[in-house]
Amino acid sequence: MEAIFHEKQEGSLCAQHCLNALLQNQIFTAVDLAQIGQNLDEQERQHMLEGGVESREYQHFLEQPSSNYDDSGFFSIQVLQEALRVWGLELLPFTSQNPAAQAAQRDPTSQKAYICNFRQHWFCVRKLGHQWFNLNSLLTGPELISDTYLSLFLTQLQQEGYSLFIVMGELAESEADQLLRIIPAVQPIKPSLITAEGQNPEREEAGGARREDDSEDQYLQRALAESRQLVEEDDVALQQALRDSMEGYIVDSISKGDKAIGNSSQSASVSACQSNEPSAEELRIKRLAFLEGKGSNPATRSEGKQPSSTPAEGTNEDALLQDALNLSMAQPK
Repeated sequence: MEAIFHEKQEGSLCAQHCLNALLQNQIFTAVDLAQIGQNLDEQERQHMLEGGVESREYQHFLEQPSSNYDDSGFFSIQVLQEALRVWGLELLPFTSQNPAAQAAQRDPTSQKAYICNFRQHWFCVRKLGHQWFNLNSLLTGPELISDTYLSLFLTQLQQEGYSLFIVMGELAESEADQLLRIIPAVQPIKPSLITAEGQNPEREEAGGARREDDSEDQYLQRALAESRQLVEEDDVALQQALRDSMEGYIVDSISKGDKAIGNSSQSASVSACQSNEPSAEELRIKRLAFLEGKGSNPATRSEGKQPSSTPAEGTNEDALLQDALNLSMAQPK
């Protein structure tokens, strides 16, 4: 990480810091960029002069301050584009219909660097070695960004109102590129925002982006606190719901247990009653015994006497015995 060139915010010179971070060297100064701004102003003046010195457009142009730079250190996108043109680099709007821009929209990691602008703040996001870094001069140091997070990071910037530009062209290889290819960076602790000390208090927009970041950070902290409170409330409600559910489950289980015990007692009573009833086989045996007893009674009464039964009487007894046997066999088993 020490090999990465990173300038911390000084006044409102974020455009200078952005370009130097992109080129990974102290290439531009405020004087250099101011000179480029003056040249652009002169080109615009010559263009307006074509309508005549007395034209309203020309007079209005002379009355207006420069839109390319000011004394605080602010520089326009035109100044940055002109400065990079010397290095064979161009800036392409991220949302344009250019094929390169559409490719970047699908896969931001397919490019080498991005320049981001919000109001009067500029910073660079660049690939060094095989890793991406946020080189914002408002941070105390470079911030490592994973390939997965890069797309989310750029989307978040757009939602916050940033304008994104793709850096087109070949970036010169730096010392950081060579070192990070061999030893990838590891960043357990993210850099923090720098303090407001050293900022120009007279310029209303100086450090505006940093203040926006601070307010967003405070908003994020409040949102996190509210989120934690909601989670805690949800946990309390969930615990209460679980307790109510368990109480209902216990009551229901007791009710089902009592019902099951009652059903078991009733089944046992029915079984006991059924067990007291004689089976079909027992009834058949009892009938046979009864019939055999009836058949033996005449013999007992006539004991000691000669049998005087006729063939007709024997036939009647046989028929009676046969009917009894048939009746016994017909009983369900």
